Amino acid sequence: MSGWFTLFTNARYILDGQLVEDHLVISDETGLILKREGYIGGEAVDLDDNIIAPGFLELHTNGANGFHFTHFENEQSYGKKMDDIARYYATQGVTGFWATIPTVKGEEFQKILPSLKPRDIPNSASLLGAHAEGPYLHPDKKGAHNSSLFQACSALPSTIYGASNLFSSVKLATIAPELPDSASLIKSLTSSGVKVSMGHSTASYSDGLSGLKAGATCLTHTLNAMPALTSRSPGLAGLISLPSTHTPPSPYYTIIADGEHLHPATVSLLHRTNPQRSILITDSIELASLPDGTYPGHSQIPFEQTKSGTRATIAGTDTLIGGCIPLQESVRNLMEWSGCGIAEAVGTVTQNVAAFMGLDGMGGRGVLREGRRADLCVLNEAGEVLQTWVAGTKVWDKEEEVSRAEADGEMRG
Repeated sequence: MSGWFTLFTNARYILDGQLVEDHLVISDETGLILKREGYIGGEAVDLDDNIIAPGFLELHTNGANGFHFTHFENEQSYGKKMDDIARYYATQGVTGFWATIPTVKGEEFQKILPSLKPRDIPNSASLLGAHAEGPYLHPDKKGAHNSSLFQACSALPSTIYGASNLFSSVKLATIAPELPDSASLIKSLTSSGVKVSMGHSTASYSDGLSGLKAGATCLTHTLNAMPALTSRSPGLAGLISLPSTHTPPSPYYTIIADGEHLHPATVSLLHRTNPQRSILITDSIELASLPDGTYPGHSQIPFEQTKSGTRATIAGTDTLIGGCIPLQESVRNLMEWSGCGIAEAVGTVTQNVAAFMGLDGMGGRGVLREGRRADLCVLNEAGEVLQTWVAGTKVWDKEEEVSRAEADGEMRG
């Protein structure tokens, strides 16, 4: 950039679920958002009446582009694959992500997790740590997990994940709150700074309340791998309707909006219940962005996997493995299925995620306020990502990418 700050003009930006008619100023030197008055000079960027959103945050992703986060050979090759996928995420408007490691053997966790410490990756989304989705899950709601590797909650997390990894890499863990000793485990994890979400569970509503009281603050892929919400047994999903005056408060809750894991009407119902706690996730796997076909398994799923459009299953079964769409498509789906506006939909992958994970303060992410990181994406009215900026620097531009592709095509021709 030519100046020490960049001024975005002819744009609207998203703040607190609303579209604000104003310009936005970011620092090229600190990579932070500045106050919006009193600046002369710098570089002005005309955004053609498009929308500035905080950079998207991927809370639950297992991989994409042929790379699953359990694909570990050595630290060097794994680090390069992480860098590559972080660059891919940036093309989808994602500026930060937590790498999900599903249920694997303890030695696998301890081998992989040191490589998942939070770090910034040049011109890419930042790695924000790991989500350990297992092994403290209920075998009756295993989904695509290997239940033979599940552990009792009495098994110390330090022996599963590694003591140092608990403090350096693991930022989120999914626990089934009905399991014996789960309350002690939840308290132990949260005291170590790990957020706890409840999922892969047979828990009743009262079990869920006990989990909240122990310190859990989220639900993992709501209504998937948990009991249905019925007239007399609301289960874990019923917790999202707790009144704002309730102590502890209602949990945040994640939703897979791909049309495979939940019916569009169910996505709308869940989101509309408590939009300030609603979080969209992809639960993407390595098959995301790959052609349809049959692919080998890995240390989580020792079976072949089949991808058909947006659906991925264990080959020969109807067992869903994970998601196959990018986060920006999830946002557009939510807009279409619930009728919410773009600002509200974007909040489910930005402000709500940052608030849940405690990253929305000064120097943090997920909200376009003075003093926060200038991680942002530019969207059109339909919610399509046009540009991605990380710490005040543009790292991806759709128009430039299309121009490069056309130039390459002409050269080959």
